[in-house]
Amino acid sequence: MKRWFLVALALALAVPAWAQGVIRIGVVVSATGPAASLGIPERNTFLMIQDLVDRAGGVAGRRVQFVILDDASDTTQAVRNTRRLVEEGVVAIVGTTTTPASLGMIPVVAEARVPKISLAASKDIIHPVDAQRFWVFKTPQTEELMAQAIVADMVARGVRTVAYIGFNDAYGEGWAR
Repeated sequence: MKRWFLVALALALAVPAWAQGVIRIGVVVSATGPAASLGIPERNTFLMIQDLVDRAGGVAGRRVQFVILDDASDTTQAVRNTRRLVEEGVVAIVGTTTTPASLGMIPVVAEARVPKISLAASKDIIHPVDAQRFWVFKTPQTEELMAQAIVADMVARGVRTVAYIGFNDAYGEGWAR
């Protein structure tokens, strides 16, 4: 939870355009649908951060407001939510829960030049750094780093046979690579 508070603080202090009023940060999570087991705790974390920041008197004396939207674990809805948040003038966007939806949000934030911090793990969200991904950051480790640790552990334990079952989406493709 401390990491999220620091991310919120860094966002709040990083953009000089936030000179007056409430700092509005958009958040898109999968609070419903198949990814809700991840999205609900993400949403709840932002609600806790909101409370902590409010009790601390805001950031630099300014109130921080998280505008939290549910994408229902649907890429199309994640993109719609991103467009809505951009139109509402948020200064940054955090989200979303899943790799396919997070990838779908990239063109929208790039066009609007709004920083985005992804909650999804795929390396493809940030790599290769190009004109669109310049605006995108992420918090979790990549599938590549996770796979290296798993394989190292299997080797240390003498595992000789392994199978892979993955999702037929961008995140599953990353694991297959």
